[in-house]
Amino acid sequence: MGTADVEAVWRAESARIVAALTRFTGDFGLAEDAAQEAVADALVSWPLAAPANPAGWLMATARRRAIDAIRRRTALRDRYALLAADPAVDDDIDPDRIDDDVLALMFVSCHPVLSRDARVALTLRVVGGLSSEEIARAFLVPVPTVQARITRGKKTIAAAGVPFEPPAAGERRERLGGVLSVLYVIFTEGSTATSGDNLLRPDLASEAIRLTRTLAALQPDEPEVHGLLALCELTAARFPARTAPDGSPILLEDQDRRLWDVAAIRRGLAALARASTRGLGPYGLQAAIAATHASAPSAEETDWDRIVALYEALGRVAPSPVVELNRAVAVAMASHPASALAIVDDLVAADRLPGSHLVPTVRGELLVRLGRRSEARAELELAAGLCANQRERSVLLRKVAALE
Repeated sequence: MGTADVEAVWRAESARIVAALTRFTGDFGLAEDAAQEAVADALVSWPLAAPANPAGWLMATARRRAIDAIRRRTALRDRYALLAADPAVDDDIDPDRIDDDVLALMFVSCHPVLSRDARVALTLRVVGGLSSEEIARAFLVPVPTVQARITRGKKTIAAAGVPFEPPAAGERRERLGGVLSVLYVIFTEGSTATSGDNLLRPDLASEAIRLTRTLAALQPDEPEVHGLLALCELTAARFPARTAPDGSPILLEDQDRRLWDVAAIRRGLAALARASTRGLGPYGLQAAIAATHASAPSAEETDWDRIVALYEALGRVAPSPVVELNRAVAVAMASHPASALAIVDDLVAADRLPGSHLVPTVRGELLVRLGRRSEARAELELAAGLCANQRERSVLLRKVAALE
């Protein structure tokens, strides 16, 4: 077995291993460190002699590493005795088992005492099994920055005395939104990178979908979990048509819809149906918008009135300037760009999205449709100057050139 095999097993089993060790040691940081050391051992050992049960091998090795670390901590002697003597630990790794340990791991990684950056880094590291290098590459930050976030996060959790257990039912629902927001941030960065040379980061988006599927299996009665899963699946379904062979973006109206992933659309619609059982929340409403796009044979034949209504509903339950901006785009398609421009101008007047390239981008497009070319060129130039993603910026600059 080579490096790729080790990485594949780790990606699939890391959450269970870290979760089981955390429960038995009572130390989140120790468990994660021991698991990482086990992976390092596997990279050396497996090419020479592949284990019959890779997941069990990782668990046993991580357990020994944890025992060694605990031996060095006199204050944790009682924990060591429990861990070393408890035969149930060996039974904890069941490749087909998804239980409360993984759920607890998700809630710990996304605990409110952590900053958003730390939550994202810890979730990808200990639940997703990504290395610091992979996380740094995904978010275009230095590896030491990611390592520092993870280290600070583990120290913060330890200092706060965060228990390793799923929150009680009442608190769980309150904190579920925080877990979902972390998964949403990860997926959003994968679906439209905030900076860099690539519009899409499919590996990051796929990881978000995998984690959301896991959460949906753990929390099958939470509609918004299925709503987020539906949103991710339906959005990712368009990935094959969103970029040209050279990586340049293709706008929705110009995409070859035959390239959309039909299987992902089916999965998304199924998840949306489960999310709809008790009324749609913010993620479910966004998924319903994505589903409306997915069911339309073309941009012109899209039910834009329905999309406007869905954005209005989303604005009532989760108001934000981005929702208003997207509603403006839908209004322009459903009725007239002048009505949409009024919505955008209100956002500008209130300075609701300062420093964002999205407002001048939409405003510029609306001004083009209204025939106000010089104003449109100025807005699109402003948008290009604010945009940190090279691919999006190139599209904006081409539009500016076309208006000269």
